[in-house]
Amino acid sequence: MSALVSALRAAGRHHLSAGTLITRPVTGSYLFRIDQYKCIQKMVGNGTVIKSATFGAGGHDWRIKCYPRGEVGYRGYISLYLEHASHGRTGDATADYCMSILDHAGNPSWTKGNAQLSDETDSESESETETQANNFSNHDAFGWGAFMKIEDLDEEEHLKDGCLCILCDVTVLDMRTTDYGARRASTGAMVPPPGLHRQLTEDLWESKEGADVEIEVGGETFPAHRWMLAAVSPIFMAELLRSPAATRIRVDGIDAGVFKALLHFIYTDALPEEMAKQEALATMAKPLLVAADRYKLDRLKLVCEEALCGHINMFSVGATLAFAEQHCCRVLKEACMHFLTDPCNLEAAVATRGFDQLKAASCHPTLRHRLEWG
Repeated sequence: MSALVSALRAAGRHHLSAGTLITRPVTGSYLFRIDQYKCIQKMVGNGTVIKSATFGAGGHDWRIKCYPRGEVGYRGYISLYLEHASHGRTGDATADYCMSILDHAGNPSWTKGNAQLSDETDSESESETETQANNFSNHDAFGWGAFMKIEDLDEEEHLKDGCLCILCDVTVLDMRTTDYGARRASTGAMVPPPGLHRQLTEDLWESKEGADVEIEVGGETFPAHRWMLAAVSPIFMAELLRSPAATRIRVDGIDAGVFKALLHFIYTDALPEEMAKQEALATMAKPLLVAADRYKLDRLKLVCEEALCGHINMFSVGATLAFAEQHCCRVLKEACMHFLTDPCNLEAAVATRGFDQLKAASCHPTLRHRLEWG
């Protein structure tokens, strides 16, 4: 690639950019453990769904959906589906998968895979032999209305200590274009998985039921739950302990829209849908990262760093590197440094107005020397 790009630039294409499409399958697995399954099954009716926390596989977020007494139309069965939970942020996904109910020894006892589109979308087929991967679009769920008959679930074989364990293996077709000059470093950084009980807290975010504190930010008021804030942030915990009887807290130095996005993430482990657009994400990522840093929300901070890595270019790299240094953003800093290892990117960055800012931000000896001496 480098020889071809150099030849084309030498032929007069000075502003040439290039990229390579790389395709690879990425597999992730998730174990969904449902405590007191028999009690739950007795209490719920047909059509009642239990959702797992979101989990990551192939750069996308997913959920397992379990209907203990079957989805509507599948009375007498256990229904299982895999839901694409991050379409607003990650777009469509092409994926294949299988689900298994484990026995007491942790071995797959009842397995189905390569499912057709579920009744929750637009197909009633439940083939176990279909090999074509599924194209997940917005909130699509693939799976089986008749995964297994309720009567086939053996308590002694399948319910260890009363718990049902469902194992899901997801293989996502990862297709991405790698820019020549490697805008982003392969840092190996991983955003931590979402916390437990996400379905409960997502419902609380929507309903605001039981909210016992109001947070005033920029003239707007947001209802919240003291226990939730204290559980996720040591800073919130300290503020709440200082005023244990207070029902209203004022927060300064943060835009109301940014704080709303922060609260949304605390409750749902996801960014708001309106941030799915690249322009909105680029505008909001920096102030949201600052807020996440302030409240020690490490997972949100990493999500914002990853978002900012996708917007590094010759005009923004100086300001972005300075920002990364200021807020101790290792992933973002490494991405900036990697971008500047390409001589063409470095030359272009030096020619921009951000050159002085770039020199001030750089603490890497080799890069500083190159910036000072060209």
